Amino acid sequence: MNFKDFQLDQRLLTAAEQAGYTTATPIQEKAIPFCLEGSDLIGTAATGTGKTAAFVLPILHRLIQKPVQIRSPRVLIVTPTRELAEQIHSVIKTLGRQTRVRSASVYGGVGFEPQKRALNDGTEIIVCCPGRLLDLMNQGFARLAGVDTVVLDEADRMLDMGFLPDIKRILDALPKERQTLLFSATFARELMDLIHHYLKTPKRVNVDTEAPAETIDHCFYPVANHLKTDLLLELLKTTDHKSVLIFTRTKHRANKVTERLTRAGIPTGVLHANKSQNQRHTAMEGFRSGKLKILVATDIAARGLDIASISHVINYDIPDTATTYIHRIGRTGRAEQSGDALTFISPEDSAEVRDIERKLGKAVEKKKLAGFDYNKPRPATNEFSRPSRHPLAPHPSHHRDRSGQGTPRSDSRPQTYGHNPRRKEGRNYGYAGRRQAG
Repeated sequence: MNFKDFQLDQRLLTAAEQAGYTTATPIQEKAIPFCLEGSDLIGTAATGTGKTAAFVLPILHRLIQKPVQIRSPRVLIVTPTRELAEQIHSVIKTLGRQTRVRSASVYGGVGFEPQKRALNDGTEIIVCCPGRLLDLMNQGFARLAGVDTVVLDEADRMLDMGFLPDIKRILDALPKERQTLLFSATFARELMDLIHHYLKTPKRVNVDTEAPAETIDHCFYPVANHLKTDLLLELLKTTDHKSVLIFTRTKHRANKVTERLTRAGIPTGVLHANKSQNQRHTAMEGFRSGKLKILVATDIAARGLDIASISHVINYDIPDTATTYIHRIGRTGRAEQSGDALTFISPEDSAEVRDIERKLGKAVEKKKLAGFDYNKPRPATNEFSRPSRHPLAPHPSHHRDRSGQGTPRSDSRPQTYGHNPRRKEGRNYGYAGRRQAG
């Protein structure tokens, strides 16, 4: 289906064509008509399927066709992470470049003043993370009476990160008469309460959410834990790659792997929740531009980030679930390009290996790197051990504020969501229990 068939404003069609949008993806083909008619919508689709354009194009079209002179926002797009907020903001600017529609991003880790102005100077679209928006609402700087469309993007991820109470507070502050669009990579049962209370007879659009791209080659590398970094270095030396995204289970390990690669002369960026917004932005821009060929990240980068040139995803640590595996490897093999998914596995990972193979519907090839010494003994010291802290020293998690600029530790968790023996990136909470946007 061609975008012209949607009868969108010609300025949007021209911008879409210039940006490389030609044929609509399944989620766009199904969702755009419902969005245009003003229906509430539940869209279930994996990242990388084009769902951002599926709601951005109809929103821009309506704002162009029905301009309203007010000083407060008309559209609110709520998303779990700063990176995804910036990515959506970028798509809005790209598709709306020939219009006068203005947008702004609102999230923690940066100054308040530009965000306060955007909320009160007639900027039509606000893309935000829940924590910072609530701070601005509490201070009286976010007047949302003019909002007639709200989008909850990556809704399941926001629930995983503990944002449900914040989302409800935001939705309760909006006008009752509005269009509500909810997009999710998976359809968690916890979403039903949200849908029941805040959506009105929503349309349902479902695109295959957990099928990996057929352009991805999968392989497992059995290796002892203490040899993972050595094997990673050898693979990077011997593998023909354009850009590589490496996933670790924890932020501390991401830092340590980055340090080892950097010492080996490999320019590497790192992305996780303890990095400042400026550091995260620099790492993403360096990786996106090709200045950095390697990016080490926790699962904060597994969802929503669209970087088409990634040739390899390496799971330094196997993910906890098969669904997370699908989200991680979905960063490669995009736009019909080929990609490789390499996963390091240890004997204790047998349950996760079985789950992944069941999800893929096939056994994954086990490989060994020729010439690599798999019998190298375990060193006396652990390369990932944390430095000891003086017993009277303040805990790092004490140094934070309510603005989203704190740096929570991975083990700072006053509450949990289900049993999981492994810590997850999305389980960090800030001052007084508030989740800091990843």
